Amino acid sequence: MMPDPRSRRSMLVAALGALSAVSGYSAPPNEPGRQFPRVKVALAASHSLYHLPLTVADQMGFFRQAGVQLEWVTHESGAQALQSVLAGQADVMAGAYEHLFGLHQKGQPYQSFVQMSRTPQVSLGGSLRSGKAWQSFSDMRGARLGISALDSTTHWMACQWLKRHAVSLDEVMFVEVGSSTGVLDALRSGAIDAVCNPDPIMHWLEQKNEIRLLAETRTLTGTRKVMGGSVPGASLLAHVDYLQRQPERVQALTDAVVLALKWLPSAGITDILKTVPPSHWSWDRTAYLGAFEKLRESYAVDGLVRGAEVKRAWELHAALKAFPATTRIFPERTYTNLFVQAAHASQRLRSRMAG
Repeated sequence: MMPDPRSRRSMLVAALGALSAVSGYSAPPNEPGRQFPRVKVALAASHSLYHLPLTVADQMGFFRQAGVQLEWVTHESGAQALQSVLAGQADVMAGAYEHLFGLHQKGQPYQSFVQMSRTPQVSLGGSLRSGKAWQSFSDMRGARLGISALDSTTHWMACQWLKRHAVSLDEVMFVEVGSSTGVLDALRSGAIDAVCNPDPIMHWLEQKNEIRLLAETRTLTGTRKVMGGSVPGASLLAHVDYLQRQPERVQALTDAVVLALKWLPSAGITDILKTVPPSHWSWDRTAYLGAFEKLRESYAVDGLVRGAEVKRAWELHAALKAFPATTRIFPERTYTNLFVQAAHASQRLRSRMAG
């Protein structure tokens, strides 16, 4: 069951209260050894550009400034990350918005409380080792298609592309390969003929002539071609009980991500090199930066979830999944903007006070 209006009002009061009445807000000092409340965040492809806002917020100290410490619970796919949250092994999930539709269909009231991207940020390409020409999606018939996992954003987007190009899902064999070195191993061993994954690995494979790209949602243009417009991409998701019980921690997470989203549009190549750990571009630093430039416009502008984009994503996902006619999902209940609105209000007030 979803919270009633009184619960929503309580959540707003709690979120605003987490700002220390806003006017008295000051970032906690980064004192050596100081203990901050800990939040476990489950995610897949932790070194990918999919989670760059989280990387920036972590490396630039925004989480600690907001008064929270993160513990990363890493997985090979978003589906596995979600399962760890459902099992109580993590508090929050960083992942694809579409997970919320399946959760609500099962009666699990999770919500997105801050949006990190406005495209799915994955691409699909055919292996140039397979012997296929890869001139169109018709070449996908009979292919073994590598995805991070079933019921992950790589799986859903691959299905959207296949459906749009009139290729039956029965004509493709989906193979779970994860989102890291397993992709390379599968491609080079011939275990898969094509792959759908996030960047930077897809851009790296393209630059190394390992794959020929057939479609992408790393840009707004590419996303509009398959989705008809922008859709919510990577988000931070949590159960409504957690949002109500731990509003200060949720607000701290939101504040930090909003700051990272404000920093990203003007970040230059040197800024990225100084901020992102070298381990994140282990494939190739040049390819990582090249992928970032292609993805730059895909990141969320302000962290707000927009109802029209959620509705578009739900309609496409519902058509793909063929949910039973009895299934009733209210897209507007899959998100809350209370914490993002409070973050912007706090930052505007601090700017005025500083001025």
